[in-house]
Order: sequence, then C-alpha cells, then structure tokens
Amino acid sequence: MYDLIVIGSGPGGYVAAIRAAQLGMKTAIIEKYPTLGGTCLNVGCIPSKALLDSSEHYHNAAHTFKNHGIDLSALKVNFKQMVTRKREVVNQNVEGIQYLMKKNKIDVHQGIGSFKDETTIIVTKDDGKTEELTAKHTIIATGSKPASLPFITLDKERVITSTDALELKEIPKHLVIVGGGVIGLEIGSIYARLGAKVSVVEYMDGIIPTMDKTMGKELQKSLKKLGFEFYLKHKVTAVERKGKEVTVSAENSKKETVKIKGDYVLVSIGRKPYTDGLNAAAASVKINDKGQVEVDEHLKTSADNIYAIGDVVKGAMLAHKAEEEGVFVAETLAGQKPHINYLLIPGVVYTWPEVASVGYTEEQLKEKGKKYKTGKFPFMASGRARASGDVDGLVKVLADVETDEILGVHMIGPRTADMIAEAVVAMEYRASAEDIARMSHAHPTYTEAFKEACLAATDNRALHI
Repeated sequence: MYDLIVIGSGPGGYVAAIRAAQLGMKTAIIEKYPTLGGTCLNVGCIPSKALLDSSEHYHNAAHTFKNHGIDLSALKVNFKQMVTRKREVVNQNVEGIQYLMKKNKIDVHQGIGSFKDETTIIVTKDDGKTEELTAKHTIIATGSKPASLPFITLDKERVITSTDALELKEIPKHLVIVGGGVIGLEIGSIYARLGAKVSVVEYMDGIIPTMDKTMGKELQKSLKKLGFEFYLKHKVTAVERKGKEVTVSAENSKKETVKIKGDYVLVSIGRKPYTDGLNAAAASVKINDKGQVEVDEHLKTSADNIYAIGDVVKGAMLAHKAEEEGVFVAETLAGQKPHINYLLIPGVVYTWPEVASVGYTEEQLKEKGKKYKTGKFPFMASGRARASGDVDGLVKVLADVETDEILGVHMIGPRTADMIAEAVVAMEYRASAEDIARMSHAHPTYTEAFKEACLAATDNRALHI
C-alpha cells in the first residue's frame, strides 16, 4: 500500500514524487521506459538543448570568431561526436533522477501502469509479467507524444518526428519542416547552423503563432539570416517519399499548390496527450474528445483519489508547468494550500536569438478590450549586446494604462530564456513598470533592456534610445 503512486516519470511525475516523499508520503513511481525522465530528459528539452548549444558553438566559430580576432582554419563538423555528447548529457540527467529517487526513498517500478480499479494499478513488465500495486492516491503524469496529420506516414527514416530528428546519422541537405512552432524551429536551427537548407511550411500567417506577433516577426527576420525560407499561410496536403527524396505539397491562399522537395521532412505540428494502456475507464477517470484527462481546478479527475498533471491535461505543454502542477498536487494531498497562476508560466523558444514571454500578448489585450501602453527597447541599443555581437531583437513591455501594472513581457534576444524570470517575479508581485524602472540593474548586462523597456512604458522615459 502506497500513499501515492505516480504514473510517468517526466518532469511533472518525478517532481510530484519527490515533493510527496518530502512531505512524508510513501511514494512509488511507474515508468514504462527503462530510463526515468520522460520525453523532456530523454528525447525532448535536454537533448535538443545539447545539440542547440553544440551547433551554436560551431556556427559562431564559422561566422563570428573572425570578427572577435579569432582565426581558425580547416573547421569542420564532427556530427557523430555532437550526437555522442548529446547522449552523454541525457545519461547524466537520467542518472541524476535515479539518484533523487533513491535519496527520497521512492520505489521505482518499470513497466506499463494500468488501472484495475480506483486504488489498484497493474504494472506490466517488458517480459509480460505483472504486479499489482495499491495506492490511496494516484497521479497520472503520462505526458504527450508528437502529433501528426492523418494523411502523413511517419516512417521514422525520412518523414520524421522531433524524437527521430535528434538521432539522425547525418546532417540533412534540405530539411522541410511542417509547422512553424517552437519545436520545429529549434530543431531547424540546429541543422541550419550546421549547413542544412531549412524550409518551414506553416498554416498560420506567422511563426510561433501562440506568442506575441512581434516576437514571431522578429524571429523570422533572424532565422532568415540563417538561411531559413518560410511558406506562411500554406496548408500541407500531402507528404510523399521516393527513395531519399521527400516532397511536401502545400496549398497557398490562392489555392495554388506548391511542391517543396527535401531529403528529410520533420512533422512538427504539436503534441497530443498520451494515455495508451492506462485503462482509465476502469478507475472512472474521464478522458475528453481531445484525449486529455479531465480535471477540476485542483487537478482532480472524476475519481476522488486520482489526479492528473502536465501534458496529459489542459494547458500549455511545458515541462515547468508540469513541475508546478506536480508540486501543487503533492502539497494539496498534504493539506496545504498551494497556488498556480497559469498566466505567469513563461514560454521560451531556444533558437538564437532566444524568445521568452510571460503574461498577456498584445493581441490578447486587444481582444479583451483592455487599455494598455507599450514600452520597447532594442538590443541594438544595449552596450552589453553590442559587446557580444548579439544585437538582434528587443524587449517589449505591456502595462495597464491606469495602474501601470505589468500585464505582459515579451523578449527576443540574447539569454532572454534566463532574463524572463525577472519579469515573472515582478508580475507575481504585481509590480508596475515604474517599479522595474526604479530598480538598479547592473551595467553592462542584457537585463538593462528590460529596465529600459519599462522606462519606455512609463511616459516614454527610456534613457539609451
């Protein structure tokens, strides 16, 4: 008998298990794969960032080092070593999670977890053997998998998902990406930096369409410098493979068909909840028509003792969102009163320049009829950015016209993935643009751009532009 069983060991699941163990619960975790960490650690966030960093080093060596006074000769890509290093990074992180399970005395059961009833879970191991576990409470944290289109056959060789794209044996000559969202653009950046031609086919009128439109426009400008080409407002109608060539057919707004030929096609149109094998009905857990586990405001399912978190429930599919929900449920079960402000969960795109965002977009404020003011500051005017040579992008602050409260912060530029945390803190405490403008920021730093954007939002007082 366990106080809590967590099904799934991704960021949401393992963090929930750790917090529950810290709070004194006898805890177990069930993971279908041989390694812990879920999509994020094994085939998502961590390996993609490892390859992004490696490709960024190569790109800088090839294109910017000379300007810094560093001359290199016979520069070449050892792609096999890049992939080897990526695997080493993944293994180190996976081993770290295994250590945390032992440290917190969390039992790990390898196999597929499925409900027998509301308190009994059957674990089916790879060899077909089963064991039954009993739990007072269960958290479903089974995550998501790449989505596709019904007419596309994913052969995992030339027509691939993000998982396959991180294990290629060669650098594509021409990578065609179906979808202009975060994952596709990050993977496209890896290969564009290493010399691949990259074409992006996107149904909407801009890339990263869920983020503030200014960010999409600015990112598109930067990616074009890398050699990206974009087919916006194009609906993919077919993906056909002949040998080593793959053709994407797409229809534009004039109903004309465009054919884009490449040697690899990455299908990156988002992800969908994963509940295969869960047998949720046996525990009276409802799953909606989108494949999501239905939960209330406390993340409780239709069964009183079962909760669900992360990609398998509604909301943004982000590792840190899942972590917050994991902690939320563990603390709720312990009788505490945790909170999550979903508006203030930041989103990040790890291209270069990086894109980071929190709060409302300008489009959302217009839709709500909210009166706001805008402050912008370009990195071109930042001394630190000039020193590093990273002058693309800007910081955009949206603040309430009457109260000056910060409503949204959108950044594209160097290290904005780290910079956005200041905006999250400010907004958690309902800071005004004036509050940030009055705070001393070290000089020279990239974060001065946030202060300057806040100054610009308060009576157009930016000092350095």
